[in-house]
Amino acid sequence: MLNPQQRAAMTYIEGPLLVLAGAGSGKTRVITQKIAYLIEDCGYPASSVCAVTFTNKAANEMRERVNALLDAKHRRGLKVATFHRLGLDIIKKNAAFCGLKKGFTIFDSEDCLHLLQKYLPSGRAKDRDYLMQIQQQISGWKNDLLSPEDVTAEHVVAEEAQHIYPFYQSSLRAYNAVDFDDLIGLPVQLLAKCPEVLEYWQNKIRYLLIDEYQDSNSSQYRFVKLLAGVKAQFTVVGDDDQSIYAWRGARPENLIQLQNDFPQLKVIKLEQNYRSTGRILHAANHLIANNRHLFTKKLWSDLGHGELLRVLSCKDELDEAEQVIADLISHKLRTGACYGQYAILYRGNHQSRVFEKILRQQGIPYRINGGQSWFSRTEVKDIFAYLKLLVNEKDDAAFLRIINTPKRGIGEASLNVLGHYAQSRHLSLYESCDHLALSELMADKPRMALQQFKQWLENIKRSFDTMYVAEQLRQMVEDSGYEAWLYEQAETPAKAQKRMENVWELVEWVGRLFNKKPENTLADVINTLILIDILEQSDEQDVDRVQLMTLHASKGLEFPFVYLVGMEENVLPHRVSIEDGHIEEERRLAYVGITRAQKTLCMTLAKKRRRDGELQDSLPSRFLEELPQDSLEWFGRLGERNEERSKALAKTHLSGLKNLLKEKQVD
Repeated sequence: MLNPQQRAAMTYIEGPLLVLAGAGSGKTRVITQKIAYLIEDCGYPASSVCAVTFTNKAANEMRERVNALLDAKHRRGLKVATFHRLGLDIIKKNAAFCGLKKGFTIFDSEDCLHLLQKYLPSGRAKDRDYLMQIQQQISGWKNDLLSPEDVTAEHVVAEEAQHIYPFYQSSLRAYNAVDFDDLIGLPVQLLAKCPEVLEYWQNKIRYLLIDEYQDSNSSQYRFVKLLAGVKAQFTVVGDDDQSIYAWRGARPENLIQLQNDFPQLKVIKLEQNYRSTGRILHAANHLIANNRHLFTKKLWSDLGHGELLRVLSCKDELDEAEQVIADLISHKLRTGACYGQYAILYRGNHQSRVFEKILRQQGIPYRINGGQSWFSRTEVKDIFAYLKLLVNEKDDAAFLRIINTPKRGIGEASLNVLGHYAQSRHLSLYESCDHLALSELMADKPRMALQQFKQWLENIKRSFDTMYVAEQLRQMVEDSGYEAWLYEQAETPAKAQKRMENVWELVEWVGRLFNKKPENTLADVINTLILIDILEQSDEQDVDRVQLMTLHASKGLEFPFVYLVGMEENVLPHRVSIEDGHIEEERRLAYVGITRAQKTLCMTLAKKRRRDGELQDSLPSRFLEELPQDSLEWFGRLGERNEERSKALAKTHLSGLKNLLKEKQVD
């Protein structure tokens, strides 16, 4: 059953609609029910409805819910995709208009960093942090739809980025490649300049639904505006109180801009929360009231008042971790809850280390959400580079990664000769490998090795059969000598075996994608995998483990029992945000953390925290003062414990609880 506000949002189709959906208010249910309503009750063909999300995980969840509401016949042709997937589809259909050839590839973050290195002085090119600053600056310009000719530099990094930007763009085109930001920027340029293409997509997408709209940036807003057109048949769902991505270009003001661009916009608020207890919501409302608001709303719940919110004042970060884990074990012992029902949320990744240490000491399973991506493993990236070169011979980054992986007797000097030769003739490295002119420029051994490498890959391309993809790719890996080379490089045979398992998993995955959609080309599959990696770095949902994650990573999730740690000035709010005057975004971040909790919330702070190698005094976060004090229960504010006694007590308490827990599990 939908509540009256949810039903109103579902059934309104007379014009543009903004649904202001508070945390836990059932927005995904409203969107999926509206998709079914549009198709079953309003007569929209499924192929004319498009729902857009920001992550693969959100798109998959939405797709699963729609599948439960509509049979296969009624949902045939329905598009549920990320912004970037939709953009990719538009580019693929109109590649020539975008200055691309068939079989273009998507450069991931590592590919882009490698490209930027070419245009920096040698000293700077090896500074990864500096490279990432350059990359972020160019990405920001692209998200604001600024071409190399449009940008102005406001600081040293921006000056360097401004110089590199035009070369970076021309290199992408030379490699027949796009970066992640191009997946929005190129469709926006295309739709704005080509009326016939715009008309095609406006007719194809007759109703548009967009989730998490407060996270949209300038280019995504422009994308939506172009697709909506004068018909303006769309529903956008958002919450300005949960806008926490300003650092990557998100503009909560886009919610207000909608009213300016679409005066007939209707606004419906979803304020009933189905997730949290009354006390948790009271605290969240109290906190966020300190922000300026684009729209006013107040969350409420009929789930009862619930427990008081606890605040643990700890001696230092080690004491903080020990107290949190001891409390978690004690609570699990009392309630019989699963480890996976507990979440420890923090502002920065560095805060997780001490919690990991204590969890490991106690043998408690845990998972770091947003940890290393499976795709970022060296062996996966190696084989992935082979696949990328198979579909795009202009991909120099892929070529350089694999030409000596395994070793082929092609030295740095020979690669430099090849690079100069290719550049002088406007060719890619791979294209140049078998040119006769190289015989006058390099020794016979490396030249023959380059020729043989290209001939080998060309033979694979010629014989490629989409009916036997996994078998052919497995043969390619075996013929390459990669496995033997990996065993030579690995510290132990067991580690080499584990890494080869990842290689075979990639091969099987590519095969499954072909079996699932036989009309796919290898380029389609490669681009799909790249998008999965970029959008969803890590998405394990299996074993029962305590969840550790940043506040940013927690958005959209919920947990029965939440620990929000590091509630101190310079931590939350972050020092840089205090200095830059971005307190409201930090407050929204704390609000997101509070509203992840369903049943209990415990916040912690350390009186001393290590910074720059020194133990320094900390002040309680201003956000604790902004919470309703009658909803809080404080622990440990008075006096200091003796350090040795503190450690002894913590260890005794933890080990005792752990033993009790084991005994209970045996019983």
